[in-house]
Amino acid sequence: MDYNDHDNGQLQILSWRHLLLSRTKLKRSSRTSALLSGFAMMAIVELELDDDTEVPDNLLICFGVCTTLLVFVHLLALLISTCILPYIEAVSGTHDISMVHDSPHESMKWCVELAWISSTGIGIILFLAQLGLLVWVKFYCLSINTAIASTCIVIPGAIMFVAFALLFYKSLMKHKNTRHSEGLKELEDELRAIYVYNNKKLLDSSQSLSDNC
Repeated sequence: MDYNDHDNGQLQILSWRHLLLSRTKLKRSSRTSALLSGFAMMAIVELELDDDTEVPDNLLICFGVCTTLLVFVHLLALLISTCILPYIEAVSGTHDISMVHDSPHESMKWCVELAWISSTGIGIILFLAQLGLLVWVKFYCLSINTAIASTCIVIPGAIMFVAFALLFYKSLMKHKNTRHSEGLKELEDELRAIYVYNNKKLLDSSQSLSDNC
């Protein structure tokens, strides 16, 4: 039994799973970022304000800053996905686990996580904030009650989103801890098996030497 080959095979399978997860994250990040940044740009283009508008400057400044940050965050996630994804797909398309180390998903793991968090975390929060500000800018001069009613919907939605993100992260960490505990247990079993195998081999060698003598 060759335990080195077995361990290398297990490491390659684990790295291949990480490659597939990184590829999926980058794909979802690129699609989400392209969609939400497009909506943000359309909001600016379609927004029409007169020169003598009564909308406060502070509200317009907040809207402009929020929209700029929203587009920047999603374009950053889109840029990372566009740069890294082709190299990962080039390796995953071969369906050869032995080539997993040719993929940059391990060395650029922080870039993958940055794109994922920027697109699905920070980007969505900024999108909800922009939605709330857009309603105030659009309806400030027409109907304050409409802006207030819309804000009363956006705020609970943002709270629910943050709560779900925290619960999801907690559940994910719990799952990872469980998997790590199981992995450590399997490693202990393998080390115990190696120890028994080596002792048995040494005993057999000693017995063979004794028989020869």
